[in-house]
Amino acid sequence: MQILRKLLFPFSILYGIIVWFRNKFFDWEILTSASYDFPVITVGNLSMGGTGKSPMIEYLIGLLHHNYPIATLSRGYKRKTKGFLLLDLASDAKDVGDEPLQFKNKFPEVLVAVDEDRQNGIKNLRALEQPPEIILLDDAFQHRKVTAGFSILLTAYGDLYSKDMILPAGNLRETACGAHRAQVIIVTKCHLDISKEEKRKIKASLAIKSHQKLFFTGIHYENYFTNGVQQIPLQLMENFSLVTGIAKPQPLVKHLRDNRLDFKHFAYPDHHLFTEKELQELRSLSLIVTTEKDFMRLKEHLPHEKLFYLPIKTVFLEDQEVFDKEVMSFVAQA
Repeated sequence: MQILRKLLFPFSILYGIIVWFRNKFFDWEILTSASYDFPVITVGNLSMGGTGKSPMIEYLIGLLHHNYPIATLSRGYKRKTKGFLLLDLASDAKDVGDEPLQFKNKFPEVLVAVDEDRQNGIKNLRALEQPPEIILLDDAFQHRKVTAGFSILLTAYGDLYSKDMILPAGNLRETACGAHRAQVIIVTKCHLDISKEEKRKIKASLAIKSHQKLFFTGIHYENYFTNGVQQIPLQLMENFSLVTGIAKPQPLVKHLRDNRLDFKHFAYPDHHLFTEKELQELRSLSLIVTTEKDFMRLKEHLPHEKLFYLPIKTVFLEDQEVFDKEVMSFVAQA
């Protein structure tokens, strides 16, 4: 791997120069960006994925939707459609993407839309008869044609952007200096017992600016599997197959191993679109556990009674009230 990175490093330099100039063109207003007189919050990362954007969007929905009409806007990664689409509960993952469908299923009262052109998506959401007062942009940190009023940048514990390189030698979409655009930086997927000293070292590594706030979060796994109708306690699930199509399934695999569960793992690429041959192979399995995101893509193709997922959510290790106050203050002042 190190040899490959060295071979690809010259291409990373070229790509980095291109991205740097693109960002500078937006900073110098050579390229134009739209800003808005209502709250727009973006959640994103510098890396290619696996930082926990979906649980963070869900956390923000839970924080805001009881008090404000809100909407989420995503690209709808790997969907087979184009343009603006407003989701309903009958939407199919292949048409709208798995993560937006997950948001809609979990929060049916919230507006959920997809559009690869975020400006166009925002325009269409605000043109609705009952428009949202707040829009959450999912994975739009590099979408510089929209200037969000509040940017939340995620980086995964053990895979910090400050210790990575830009594509293709590394996994970064842009250099680490792009982090300065965020008001909040969150280190996700932390061990729940992370020490103060380790937090201090991470803060120093990320070179947090004076205008930024740093938070640490972990993953809370529920103690049951569900298919939306039935729940099975964690320890009662036996002899199942784990099917994942996410960027970094290792924390989930470790959690299940730590709970001494017996399973075989079938790992696919992130947002994998299952072929009919693969679905036939999965149908031959007696019991399947997957992630909630993968469940959205598989539920239309596999028997309901044999497909389950393990719910997760983001938990702040400390200063949750401070984070909530930061978000609510922005919303109130925007």
